Amino acid sequence: MASFYPYADLHCDTLYTAWRKSTSDIFSLPGAMADVSKDLRGGCRLQLYAVFVPPPDGTRDSGDPFPGDEAYIQELHDIFEQTVRAHPDVFAAAGSMRDVSRNAAEGKLSGMLSMEDCRAVEGRFENIRRFHEMGFRVMGLTWNHANCFGFPNSSDPEEMQKGLTAFGKEAIPCMEELGMLIDVSHLSDGGFWDVASLSRRPFIASHSNCRSLNPHPRSLTDEMIRALADHGGVMGINFCPEFLTQEIQQKSSTADDLARQLRHRIDVGGLECAAIGTDFDGIGGDLEIPSADRMQAFFDALEQRGFTPDELEHISFRNAERVFRDVLG
Repeated sequence: MASFYPYADLHCDTLYTAWRKSTSDIFSLPGAMADVSKDLRGGCRLQLYAVFVPPPDGTRDSGDPFPGDEAYIQELHDIFEQTVRAHPDVFAAAGSMRDVSRNAAEGKLSGMLSMEDCRAVEGRFENIRRFHEMGFRVMGLTWNHANCFGFPNSSDPEEMQKGLTAFGKEAIPCMEELGMLIDVSHLSDGGFWDVASLSRRPFIASHSNCRSLNPHPRSLTDEMIRALADHGGVMGINFCPEFLTQEIQQKSSTADDLARQLRHRIDVGGLECAAIGTDFDGIGGDLEIPSADRMQAFFDALEQRGFTPDELEHISFRNAERVFRDVLG
């Protein structure tokens, strides 16, 4: 009988998928890769639900225009809260690892909010505190555009070296004091090194891969992986095809590709830096592991490729648990 690995997923875009479909519940969302029911069937213990803040010209599938950052964030927050209220027997919000442990003991999936692109902070510390009060515990500083925190990854070497803004540098200790995890996925190289220099607590790359195996600027260099590990952080493996191999136009994501990515980050940064950040509902292509309900097949595939049970326990949950407990309590 195959082993069973409860896991934490550090990034999915299911809330954004629900918003686009004008749906107020993510328990069973048609076409979704990581709705609550699929997470439960796949053995997920902690799911980070990203509030991805799209470009202002984004629309719902119905064609309705983007309502503005504040209204949009509130709408996705409401979808999350409505799902918690509608399914209290199997799904609960979590703001700490204490919450996650309690929810797991009760047989519930824990959902935690993260923000992807913190432009809505608008350079105001009171907004950071307000988002913390709303339940946000992971802050992905940028997406693919510059904002009040700094600059994104870029194929332009000059842009890639730009770091955090003055506000971004001051915000790092503010977020750490509140108990918010800083997420460097999507950040420029210069921004990464500013976070590494300023951070006094673990930080994460929630859904990033290794640049030695994949030349996309979203991926982390070996030097970055070692710095992240030295801070006690983790990087969640992204299942997106274009972030896995030397061919960034690749359309398929295989278990072999994922295994190579995981093995490389372990070889470079050590076992404790490896985690999962699928990017489900934010990616497409031909995926061998296409949805959350197939995650135990992912762990089976890793076992077949030589990963030990101890390694898989660290990758699936223990590494993320340690970081979240260190920062969130």
